[in-house]
Amino acid sequence: MDETKENEIKPDTADCQVQETAVQRRKRETLLREQTPDALWEAILAFEGAIFYTAKGLEYSYTIRGNEMFVSRKEKSVTRASILVAYKKAQELGCVTGPKQLGVFGASYLYPVFLRLGIICASAG
Repeated sequence: MDETKENEIKPDTADCQVQETAVQRRKRETLLREQTPDALWEAILAFEGAIFYTAKGLEYSYTIRGNEMFVSRKEKSVTRASILVAYKKAQELGCVTGPKQLGVFGASYLYPVFLRLGIICASAG
């Protein structure tokens, strides 16, 4: 199977029921078990280059350079600090209705990643 297809997450499968690599699975499981900022960052690194879709269905991927996430649809980056703020908020909320509840710059891109990692679950309305 083409690696791009293997990492693809479609809007209708945003519930994380898609194939992932063994490394991605291990990093995601470690994150869910340890729930630490370092485990989060390792999981974020493992999914670098994977295809995601925003809540509005826009396709994107991201790369990591230093402590910044560069999203393919934007010129600006999301800092590791912002990702950690969103992570803490996501942990507090558990289920969220959409990206705005994360309350950080780049939330529309972090929301699908957090769904895929199992940090949050989608909540209707």
